[in-house]
Parts: sequence; C-alpha cells; structure tokens
Amino acid sequence: MNARPAAAKTRFFKRRLAACPFQPRGDQLLHSRFPGEQCGSALLEFSLSVWTLFLVTFLIFEFCMMVYTYSVLANAAREGVRYAIVHGTDNSVCSGPSSGCGDTAGSNITSVVNGYAALSFHDTSGMTVTPSWPDGASTPSSRVLVTITYPYVAYFQIPGFTAPQMKVTAEGRIVF
Repeated sequence: MNARPAAAKTRFFKRRLAACPFQPRGDQLLHSRFPGEQCGSALLEFSLSVWTLFLVTFLIFEFCMMVYTYSVLANAAREGVRYAIVHGTDNSVCSGPSSGCGDTAGSNITSVVNGYAALSFHDTSGMTVTPSWPDGASTPSSRVLVTITYPYVAYFQIPGFTAPQMKVTAEGRIVF
C-alpha cells in the first residue's frame, strides 16, 4: 500500500512540473503516465531543430563563399586577359611569345592576376595562373588565354565534404 497521502503526491508533481514551461492542464495531469515527458520532448525537439538550423546556416554560408571565390577568380582571369589584350607587340611592355617581347612567359599577366585576386579575402599562394597564346604569337588579332587553378579552402570543415579544385578560364583577342 502507498504510504504517501494524495496531497503530498500532488505537491510532488507540481514541484516537478514547475521547471517545465509546458505544464499539463486539468485532466492531462491525471492521464499522463510521466508528468515531465512533455518537457523532455520539447527539449529534444528544440535541440534537434537548433542543430539543424545551425547546420543549414553554415552550409549556406559555405556555399555563398564558394560562389564568391569562383566569381573573384573569374574576374581575376578577365583582368589578366585585359592586360594581355592591351600589352601585345605594339606596346613597349609587351607580354607574349612574339619576338621583341621581354616577358615571353607572361609573368606580368600573372602578377596582374595575383594582384587582383589579393584584393579579396583569399590566400593566393595556392593559386596557379597559366597564360597561353593558342595562336603562338602576341600580335594583334591573336588569342590569349588565362587559366587559373585554385584549391578551394573551406571555412568550416564539414565531415564528408571535400573542397573542390576550381578552374577558371578567360579568353580574348589582342588588339594593340
């Protein structure tokens, strides 16, 4: 037989439920097998939804930074092509494989691309810039191609996610 009076049981359950913001009302207290189960399930639901919210927020941030990185690399490649377009053989500081050019490897183009990419938040030490001239010359109407390869560095290390190797190419024709 139960030694506790009914009033003591009621006080015990009321004290236990005082910490829970989801107190049962009226008949629910009598029909509930475990009076604190609603509070525990609310805590579990809250923790799972906050965890999911943080995960989705960090994934969205990482994806935005990946798109931003690709955009910066594409603009840097275009900037390198612009430099090569106006610094053909008709220029005093030409870049390209044609005779008379002091910069046959395109190191001026590489430094322009690195300088442009350094203005962003990215570490350019892992970036590889490859200028090339598909037509074999840097004379007017010849093509110039700038390719950038960059290993993306993730801001958050997410298990199972391997950072991609980004490759961006820009092409143009030399006009001067």
